[in-house]
Amino acid sequence: MRSLLAILTATTILVPAVAGAATVYPLDRATILTASPFDVKVEFDGVVAGSDVTVTINGKPAAEVLGKEATFIEKEDGVEASAVRLEGVTIAEPGTYTVVAKAGDDEKTVTWEVYGTSAEPKAKNVIFLIADGLSVAHRTAARIMSKGMTEGKANGRLNMDDLDRMAFIGTSSTESVATDSANTMSAYMTGHKSAVNALGVYADRTADPFDDPKVETLVEALRRQTSKSVGIVTTSELQDATPAALFAHTRRRAEKAAINTQIFDLKPEVILGGGSAYFLPQSVAGSKRKDDTDHIEGFKEAGYTLATTKGELEAAAGSNTGKVLGLFHTGNMDTTLDREFLKKGTVEKFPEQPGLVDMTKAAIDQLSKNAEGFVLIVEAANVDKMSHPLDWDRAVVDTIEFDKAIGVAREFAEKNPDTLIVVTGDHTHGVSIIGTVDDEKPGDQMREKVGTYAEAGFPNYVDSNGDGYPDSVDVSRRLFLAANNGPDHYETFRPKLDGPFVPAIQDENKKYIANEAYKDVPGAVFVEGNIPRDGDTGVHAVDDVVLQATGPGSENFKGYMEQSDVYRVLADVLALGAAQKK
Repeated sequence: MRSLLAILTATTILVPAVAGAATVYPLDRATILTASPFDVKVEFDGVVAGSDVTVTINGKPAAEVLGKEATFIEKEDGVEASAVRLEGVTIAEPGTYTVVAKAGDDEKTVTWEVYGTSAEPKAKNVIFLIADGLSVAHRTAARIMSKGMTEGKANGRLNMDDLDRMAFIGTSSTESVATDSANTMSAYMTGHKSAVNALGVYADRTADPFDDPKVETLVEALRRQTSKSVGIVTTSELQDATPAALFAHTRRRAEKAAINTQIFDLKPEVILGGGSAYFLPQSVAGSKRKDDTDHIEGFKEAGYTLATTKGELEAAAGSNTGKVLGLFHTGNMDTTLDREFLKKGTVEKFPEQPGLVDMTKAAIDQLSKNAEGFVLIVEAANVDKMSHPLDWDRAVVDTIEFDKAIGVAREFAEKNPDTLIVVTGDHTHGVSIIGTVDDEKPGDQMREKVGTYAEAGFPNYVDSNGDGYPDSVDVSRRLFLAANNGPDHYETFRPKLDGPFVPAIQDENKKYIANEAYKDVPGAVFVEGNIPRDGDTGVHAVDDVVLQATGPGSENFKGYMEQSDVYRVLADVLALGAAQKK
């Protein structure tokens, strides 16, 4: 690699892009926060001479606009093609920036929108609550199962039902109409859309998962511009895609050990969830690291109180540091249905896991000690993790718990009206409520017990103790949720009381077939899948997600928005375009 001096004398002629031309990152129509660091990369289609390369921005040499010289790469690793890179550049002035990259006949033009923010924060605190995979059916089912319904009207409302602003959010990735949790949450947390599996980067063509062009994450912007505290609460591994989007820069979300190091580097004040296996050195049994790094000890040395059980989390309330590391499972935490009611899953091994409500309360208690305010991200991960295997009862009960966490946030906001609350999902699932399953209907075939239209009636869940959860999900007339996609499987029309549903298993050819463990359940029906046979669970849907919000700045959530637009609202509410550190 060598310095690309030619960029300093680049042409100022703007030419439209041609088919098959170079690729420029950030991509066309990217939205970029003023003064927010980002990497620029131009990928040419073949090997070119550095002397032939020119890159201009609004007709001026890129180096002049960005304040750094570019680096020319004659041949990228594993690629017979050249590239240009500038790392950690910023643009101070809002406006439209047209970028033209050219090498001979290989040319590309993109336009970026650089935006500023309010000079002063509109909200002191932001609580961003996300249920992974949250779809309309999850919300509707949670309301009916939790509150009941009489003569066509709900007998109560969810906490999310009364948030006063709403928008539909597009979730597609830069490479596909379909999406995953990595690039969707990354779009929320950076303002840049990216490819499936990518976190905090634009996914380039090289194989290295750590050399992709970076963009700044919300936590990095908060650290750079404010003195606010930061918290992350999740029922997944802390290194999983959704929480990782707050910290990580990698093309491959599976790089969990490296992601954990990036969490350690940024050190949010409150970190609560699963995934302790990536905090432990390889010498400790159960560790998933391949080095001797001990992040638990590192966090302790940095002044964090460690909690590994619900009781220890409650005891951590007395901590005066405002810093808590809560690790309650080596992997993903158990669902609410298993943890609180059935005692299945891994609850026997991890019997003292706190729930999402417990963790949200603890996080707010700690973070609110900072007079400068805080940003808290809360994820209900199991809505997605149970929707994949078509285990709708577990997914819906976790949606109820998610709504209770929203209630905790709303209670705090009532006393602290300078708090913005945002509630959304990162993507959807292909699930709908079809009607009910009524065990009292005559016949031996369970599918004949499905009630549609007027035959559906109303389910008969009971909440005798008023805790907002049904006393049992295995009632005689229950909601019937069905997916529009999935692998071959046996539909039992019943809740899976022995543990989470495993719809498909691999055969000798490594293809997924229906799990015959459910074949002999009375009345079970074989359902032929409609996804490729290398898939073992249902997949994400492309449908828009619903976002709701309340509090300062929430009026800017409206109509249809891209996920990257959501970050722009957050940046404005927090005035991330203006330095606030004291």
